[in-house]
Amino acid sequence: MKALTETQFSFPNQVSIYHGKVRDVYEVADELLVMIVTDRISAFDVILPQGIPYKGQILNKIAARFLDATQDICPNWKIATPDPMVTVGHKCDPLPVEMIVRGYLCGSAWRAYKNGVRTISGVTIPEGMKENQKFVTPIITPTTKAEQGFHDEEISKEEIIAQNLVSKEDYELLEKYSLELFERGTQIAQERGLILVDTKYEFGKKNGKIYLIDEIHTPDSSRYFYAEGYQQRFDQGESQKQLSKEFVRDWLMQNNFRGNEGETIPEMTAQVVQSISDRYIELYENIIGEPFKPEPTDNLQKRIETRVMEFLLTK
Repeated sequence: MKALTETQFSFPNQVSIYHGKVRDVYEVADELLVMIVTDRISAFDVILPQGIPYKGQILNKIAARFLDATQDICPNWKIATPDPMVTVGHKCDPLPVEMIVRGYLCGSAWRAYKNGVRTISGVTIPEGMKENQKFVTPIITPTTKAEQGFHDEEISKEEIIAQNLVSKEDYELLEKYSLELFERGTQIAQERGLILVDTKYEFGKKNGKIYLIDEIHTPDSSRYFYAEGYQQRFDQGESQKQLSKEFVRDWLMQNNFRGNEGETIPEMTAQVVQSISDRYIELYENIIGEPFKPEPTDNLQKRIETRVMEFLLTK
């Protein structure tokens, strides 16, 4: 198994390339984006040194499925998926905030809460909550959209509007879209025996219209619990059985890495890489509800280039 960790293509009418933590985005003819979901993996806003075979295929296929399943809620950027690792879509101007929707108190929010924090992104969290407890209603805790190498920062709705990052009218629409998308994701998760715990959404504008962009409801952008046994584990104060990449963060923290300056990323042995790949396949099969059928990985660069070129030449 081989992993795709970098790309450097030259497509017809290509305008620019952006290399993100996981995705390489090619702008074509000032109107299309070709997003290649690589096998890179990041945690704590740091790109880890080894790629994870099949991860790009898995994330892209999950995102494509959920974009199709939510297009009645709001417009999204997807036009086509010419390769399992590629989505081609509308070029939008990204809005500089990420909409984090939380249905349960866990992850970074719980770590902050445990340390005495009771306000996240301007949202007050009630006293007396426990780890993995469900909120009465989902909350939105937005963050700034940081450049590569920087951490996203919490920001309140009021600050976003006051700083004119997003207009009041647009922000209220983002809230509406985000909560409706989360509800749809929750319904689909329930059908799979899962709980959608929290997730993030990114939006952009094209010709004055707001579009959902990037990935949605993937294990990189979302956290899932298994529904079976949730209540028993919660009542007994036990950890929940998760479907997310939180297991990668846990492994890093167990090896004294939290993304802070001066810390060293632990060695990613072949066994560690294989175990992460296996977990991503498990994530796919549980979230989508069907077996994962991997594409061959022996010549990823050529396969992707050929399929994208064929698509662009038909446009």
